[in-house]
Amino acid sequence: MANKKLSKEEVSTLKDYQNKTNEIVVTLGQIELQKHALDKRKKELLEGFDTLQEDQSKTASELTEKYGEGQIDLEKEEITVAE
Repeated sequence: MANKKLSKEEVSTLKDYQNKTNEIVVTLGQIELQKHALDKRKKELLEGFDTLQEDQSKTASELTEKYGEGQIDLEKEEITVAE
């Protein structure tokens, strides 16, 4: 099997392909790391949202027990109790 020399243009083209491939692989790795970080943040936010809903439900139950059923007006800072 004989070795044959590649032209400078062929070598340049092949190196360019290799560099572009490496860029794409690195960028894809960065994207995957960003996705992982976003997935982790999303999970944390959803857990916080679940806790918030539980707290809201608990507070609503406590207020209903204290004042009865009614409508809360936060602007006026009062509750209108249903009769």
